[in-house]
Amino acid sequence: MTGADTVLGRKAGVGTAVAGMMLIAATYGMARFGVGLFAPYLSAARPELVDVLGWAAAAQFISYSLAAMAAARLVGSRPRTGLVLAGATATLGCLGVAVASDPAVFVVAVLVGGMGGGFASPALVPVIDAAVAPDARATAQSVANAGTAVGVIGAGLVMFAATSIAPAWIFMALVCAAATVATWYPVRARTCLAASPSAVPRPPVLGSGTWRALRRPGAAAVVAGAGSSLTWTFGPLLMARAGSVAPGQVGWLWIALGLGGFLGALAGILVERAGRRGAWCLCAAVLALASGGVGLSAATGSPWPAYAGMAAFGAGYMGLSAVLILWARHLLPDNAGAGASVLFIALAVGQALGSAGFGTVQELVSPVLLATLAAGLCAAGGLMALPGKPLPPAGQAG
Repeated sequence: MTGADTVLGRKAGVGTAVAGMMLIAATYGMARFGVGLFAPYLSAARPELVDVLGWAAAAQFISYSLAAMAAARLVGSRPRTGLVLAGATATLGCLGVAVASDPAVFVVAVLVGGMGGGFASPALVPVIDAAVAPDARATAQSVANAGTAVGVIGAGLVMFAATSIAPAWIFMALVCAAATVATWYPVRARTCLAASPSAVPRPPVLGSGTWRALRRPGAAAVVAGAGSSLTWTFGPLLMARAGSVAPGQVGWLWIALGLGGFLGALAGILVERAGRRGAWCLCAAVLALASGGVGLSAATGSPWPAYAGMAAFGAGYMGLSAVLILWARHLLPDNAGAGASVLFIALAVGQALGSAGFGTVQELVSPVLLATLAAGLCAAGGLMALPGKPLPPAGQAG
């Protein structure tokens, strides 16, 4: 390979990583988590939708899980199809939210939009592996994964620019479509991504030993996920209702969350210093403190605990997600992808349960009590990683 070929290859790899980051930003930060961001606007402009906000978020987390499971079987042979499905569902979901005034239509739109992230992450893995040199793939994957924080910041900026809900969500739908084209077009003709389905092995079935190995981190992910759902789904709405943050300034909350989320990239260093269980507990503790910041802001009417809490939440949540990946890699060294999928689905199931539960009671109890309950769930999810004898990696004696 000539020097010119090497330079061109590096440029192509950088372009693929950046395009992947924008796809994650659009499908996660906008289409998936944007519903909680715009909750104060929805409350003011379409109050008939607020009562189903918790159920819509729950449906979204479940649809994300189902899409992730479907993608695990699809992307091995047809990763480009996974990219298209990610963009199509995210785009349609955003357009649906833009026009929805009926609660049922709103729930369906949010459900469809939630699928985008579930398709995007698995599809990007083989696409990046095909377009990026082997020694740069880990970095490229990290760049793509940073898209969640980028998307949350972008959605916050959209709030300031939009005059109403419909233009904001139409714009985010266009971003989803553009990011999909930017990711798909450079790899549209790559033969290394065109393996026939018969030539691609089906994802391995997880045995009973594997499920036992994943039991503790999976249960911890469900509980911590339930606690995190309050901030993702209702945080801005609660603080706007309490008068801590004016509805027109809610975008700053999500910008703070996104900026804090970049600290999640330090999770690998944290695991090296504190171990997987220690890192998990620390990240869960940060989530608990962040939830406490939401309650403190609602109780005092001060915006500063809200901004600090959202920044801490972004750091804790992104770190928690990264620890799950590293935990799965340790427990299942030969099948880390499947293990990570199981743990992320557990996290999403907890978020679905939490969103539905908090949505049911959020009109009946004070924001301080809700925040206290969320903090307790996050802390409990952290502590669940500690007791008992550590389980060895699957397939090893211990």
